[in-house]
Amino acid sequence: MKKTILIGSIVTLSLLVAACGTKENQTQENSSSKENYPVTISNYAKAEGSTKWKTKEETFQEAPRKVMANTKPAAELLLHLGLEDKIVGVGADFGQPDKAVEKIYKKLPILSKDYVGKEVTLGTDPDFVYGRAGLFDNNEWGVGTVDSLNASGIRTYLLESSVTGGTFNSIYQDIDNLGKIFNVEAKAKEFSDEIKAKESKLTTSLQKIDKRQTFAYIHTMDPTEISIYSAHDESFFNDIFNLIKLDNVYKDEKGDISIETLLETDPDILIFPIWEDGADVAKIKSGFYANPKLANMKAIKTKQVYGVDYNYLFGYGYQSLDGIEKLASEIYPSLFN
Repeated sequence: MKKTILIGSIVTLSLLVAACGTKENQTQENSSSKENYPVTISNYAKAEGSTKWKTKEETFQEAPRKVMANTKPAAELLLHLGLEDKIVGVGADFGQPDKAVEKIYKKLPILSKDYVGKEVTLGTDPDFVYGRAGLFDNNEWGVGTVDSLNASGIRTYLLESSVTGGTFNSIYQDIDNLGKIFNVEAKAKEFSDEIKAKESKLTTSLQKIDKRQTFAYIHTMDPTEISIYSAHDESFFNDIFNLIKLDNVYKDEKGDISIETLLETDPDILIFPIWEDGADVAKIKSGFYANPKLANMKAIKTKQVYGVDYNYLFGYGYQSLDGIEKLASEIYPSLFN
């Protein structure tokens, strides 16, 4: 009987000690979390109807709890930081998945395959809206302007990579900022280091290329309807191609580019987007090669036409590194064997 009482007392004491320890740990964690706030991040806003981004500070009194990500690439970045439980909605659910987080991503609340408007955004009851800068607009395809969301008590963060002037290097600042906003700086640094290592490996593998090539971006999946986009203000777009020594031949041009200009410029490579899941890329390429209007172009004669997933081009995320590496392996297969 005494032995039973003694064992019971020991168990009770152990539970009390464990409970106290847990309570102390929770108290320390909560204290640590509170000590990191408020956090002020320098970000951007644009007046309705304006084309100019201006810096605007966003102050966070605590980590956001209900996050609306306006694109798939934006949501995938949060998953790498372990923030899946905070995501209440994802817009623009299209494009190649990041295999590393694909299973977790499939469990997220998807709002639409297309860009979503402000009404749908607010319907998720978010306290934080974040993602591609160009979608912070009051048009039907936009989540609302930064100022209008802030006026409703909703904090915002626009990916620096997606603001005019952003580059692939801006992604590292985005990861760092998100680490501070959500108090997950260790995870942010770990993921940032991972991307930097991949970037370094890619640039090293291309060191043997001593000649830069030019390309034109054909903004269509229909090879019978040629539409050239200069991407003049798309600094991120132009920078990712620079990683593999490709120059957008029209990056300094404003306005429309005619097919006559394309023929006269005659770039080395033609690139088109893939924005439909399951698209027959080989068939689209064949269509370009068979287009009589393009027959005399060097890119057609040398079979240098390539399709790239739209999100790799205009997703403004770390995922672009995978897309640009895939493109490089198609252009320079001998360097990736």
